Amino acid sequence: MIFNDREDAGRRLAHALYEYANRKDVTVLGIPRGGVTVAFEVAEALHVPLDIFLSRKLGVPGQEELAFGAIAAGNGRYLDQQVIQAAGISEQQIERITDQVKEVLHERASLYRGNRPPLHVEGRVVILVDDGVATGASIFAAINALQQMKSAKLVVAVPVAPASTCAWLRKLVDQFVCLDEEEQFYAVGQFYRDFSQVTDEEVISLLRRAEHLPSPAHIQPAQDATQDEVHREVSIHVGNVWLDGTLSLPKGAKGIVVFAHGSGSSRHSPRNLHVAEVLQSRRIATLLFDLLTPQEEAVDQRTAELRFDISLLSARLVGATKWLEQSAATSHLIIGYFGASTGAAAALVAAAQLPDKIAAVVSRGGRPDLAADALEKVQASVLLIVGGRDETVLTMNRQALARLRCQNKQLVVIPGATHLFEEAGKLEQVAGIAADWFAHHLLQERLHQKEVASIGSSGTH
Repeated sequence: MIFNDREDAGRRLAHALYEYANRKDVTVLGIPRGGVTVAFEVAEALHVPLDIFLSRKLGVPGQEELAFGAIAAGNGRYLDQQVIQAAGISEQQIERITDQVKEVLHERASLYRGNRPPLHVEGRVVILVDDGVATGASIFAAINALQQMKSAKLVVAVPVAPASTCAWLRKLVDQFVCLDEEEQFYAVGQFYRDFSQVTDEEVISLLRRAEHLPSPAHIQPAQDATQDEVHREVSIHVGNVWLDGTLSLPKGAKGIVVFAHGSGSSRHSPRNLHVAEVLQSRRIATLLFDLLTPQEEAVDQRTAELRFDISLLSARLVGATKWLEQSAATSHLIIGYFGASTGAAAALVAAAQLPDKIAAVVSRGGRPDLAADALEKVQASVLLIVGGRDETVLTMNRQALARLRCQNKQLVVIPGATHLFEEAGKLEQVAGIAADWFAHHLLQERLHQKEVASIGSSGTH
């Protein structure tokens, strides 16, 4: 992924942090200098306060570009013992350099804030933002410091970082958001078209502008899924594209169903919308999203090639699933898939790739045959719904059912229905049967998880 500049990266990052918008308990902290530019865009989009959080590497004497550690405001410090030993740095040198860098941090804080005191973080949700992470030393020091300051929740959000660094940092914080986790990583700047240096004056200007951002106190707070029903438009980052979606969270939902639409359709499919409404009435959350970007849809309208690219569609579905897992509003929900036509094949392939994540799959007039060898790897409970007059597709579904090896599988034929279930009352039957399947199997998985947790807990005593 290539970002135009830090502003572009910040706007994209804000999409991934939408769940924190308009909340009174959230503070965004940017790491100067480049991280503040990204953080400003995040704070502006979410309508939450912005402040800086200073962190600086500790350089090896004579090779200052090589870090042997880092420190952050609040006495957070990280030391890389391997580098220290290799460079032969003494304890006295470590403390001397640490004191020197602390002085620089103090000067920087005075320069950026003036007489304004830092924002309080204790008991708040803190979103720590930088323009990218390389080794992770500086941001690790910042994490240590913020944890000592007793924030209620610590979220680290960056546009890009090495995959190995992401794996390390993800274990240290409550939530780690990275838009692009790269295997081949040389420097943060390689992922920006414009990575020009940010000046101190620009940081000061952004902090002053942030003082005039709309306050959450004057904005209707975002609804909490545990209290009220929530319906909102979302943007989901998958690979190098953004996909539009509609997320609905009924009060008390324990599970969520992700919809994979069929050939030439979109998240606005009237048939899928009807099924989604029935699920929501049963307190099952739903996510309907576009599997293709508008540009891809335009190509597909001419060529019809992308709607049959099951590998692409299933990858998009997996990406949306990971997005749900990373969101505080949905991470606790048991996940199921509802697929129609070619979307059913994508749902089955994605379920095979995520055997521990997906509890149930329902196919409406689907093409499970296009899932090929993935059928034999699906562990989720699978329901295939086909119209009795949709003879060709019915044959394909019978053959697919025979190939499925999951413990719970079933084929339901709706008498008198054609492929799109357009006959009176037929779609209602589909919706009711699908809702029963999800209600049973998502709840069953929830009870199983509680049982496992209970056994694990009792085993520790």
